[in-house]
Amino acid sequence: MKITIAGSGNVAAALARAVAAAPGLSLRQICARNRTRGEELAGRYGAAYAARPEEAAAADLYLIAVSDSAVGEVSARLHAVPGATVAHTSGGLGIDALRCATPHRAVFYPLQTFSADRIADLHGIPVFIESADSTAEDAVGRFAAALSERVYEADSDRRALLHAAAVFACNFPNHLYALAGRLLEREGLDFGVLGPLILETAAKAVATGTPATVQTGPAARHDAVTMQRHEALLKREEDETFIKTYKLLSESIWETSKKT
Repeated sequence: MKITIAGSGNVAAALARAVAAAPGLSLRQICARNRTRGEELAGRYGAAYAARPEEAAAADLYLIAVSDSAVGEVSARLHAVPGATVAHTSGGLGIDALRCATPHRAVFYPLQTFSADRIADLHGIPVFIESADSTAEDAVGRFAAALSERVYEADSDRRALLHAAAVFACNFPNHLYALAGRLLEREGLDFGVLGPLILETAAKAVATGTPATVQTGPAARHDAVTMQRHEALLKREEDETFIKTYKLLSESIWETSKKT
């Protein structure tokens, strides 16, 4: 199965690596506006490089792994051979974001965060797919099965909800890690001291499958004395984000804990 990837960012890089290593898949080309990254990525996996979507190589499946705001433009300009399937990798966009001429449109959404300096193994990552017709369904289904053991169908509305849930599970906690790190830094402490706590909390939530049932901390116990002490400390900070965030999350935890 011949694959052309449009994009050179973290998602495109992770997919290029996975395609190059998967039996039955052949990475034909990296098509990217950023020549430096595009040529480096193509060279790393023995693929051709093109700077413009109009110059895309012949493939069975074209994967558009670019920013959400660029999906429409790239897909409209993409030169896809007749009979090929075009898919984007966004969780937040519907299948109708694709503006390509071909009716064989699909979505391939890996539910994971990707970073340039970390290697992600797609085999255990949940992948959600959607297709506009039977041809696209066959192409994106075979492609997904070649990369992941956890493939699910999800239409645009369900995938949008998944994407929102991912923000709660990934982006928001990371921001809280950053706030915690700033507090520690003021006392000359390294963020690494929180490492075991973070890993155990995540492992426990995943193991139970119902994180609300293993919620701990002063808000879950409605320990007003401890929370007031924390709030007094946080009010000394120059940034009101700390106290606002603490109060909002504590209230949410308490209300959820009462119902659990």
